[in-house]
Amino acid sequence: MEDPLTEEPPPSRFFDEDLNNFTPPSPSLSSPSLHFTNPNTTLTSLSPSLLIIALSSPSIHLIHQISSKTLIGTLILPEISTSQIEKPSPKDKSCYIYSLNDSTNTLFVSFQFSIPAERAHSIAKFLFEKILPEKVLILESIQSRNFRGKLPPDEELMFKLETLEEKCCLGDLIVKDLEYFPCGSLIDGLAAAILARCQLKKIRATLVVSWPELGRSAVEKVKSLLQGVLPDVNFNFSNGDLGVYRIRNSRANSEMYT
Repeated sequence: MEDPLTEEPPPSRFFDEDLNNFTPPSPSLSSPSLHFTNPNTTLTSLSPSLLIIALSSPSIHLIHQISSKTLIGTLILPEISTSQIEKPSPKDKSCYIYSLNDSTNTLFVSFQFSIPAERAHSIAKFLFEKILPEKVLILESIQSRNFRGKLPPDEELMFKLETLEEKCCLGDLIVKDLEYFPCGSLIDGLAAAILARCQLKKIRATLVVSWPELGRSAVEKVKSLLQGVLPDVNFNFSNGDLGVYRIRNSRANSEMYT
């Protein structure tokens, strides 16, 4: 009797070159690009002490309320039709890059459109090829589908994840007095890709995720965090401004980061 463990498998009905004929090749995507508002701006000048990346609706809304900032450029993806508006708004479908008008050498990047899963890692790589920060703060929302446990509808939550380089700076953390994201819960998408890129490049970085995704309490929670990081920045908005726009209507599934 033949041994099924050692017997050679039967030959395939297809030739090797025919096996991939049923799957069309994925179209290649063009590389992102940076468009500067000032033609004298150079890539060598983008080396901030702190880079704040806004991915959540509350953080995008708050960055637009900072009066002491200057628009220095936009990140452009060829496959996404971005807004062409003279005055940036939280409702624009664009990715704005701002500098803070003080001596802290801080940059903001505000992603105001959903990044497809297949683009997250390439965009994170491109971003840190063009911007060379000392520290990075990423602001994202908790996704209920990735959270282990039930998210309370009437309670504000906030957690963080850090690179190893940030954890070693026990006395000088970017974000202090905040619990770590619960074990078993997941972070995915561009936030995970950016944190992974920071770890790869050995950059001090913290990812802060908050709940709920929208609303007055969410804005106040993120505002309190930012004021702890940037105590001299004034967020000029009235109570009527606290209604947050839903910047991204859908989120693509992506590789997950624990």
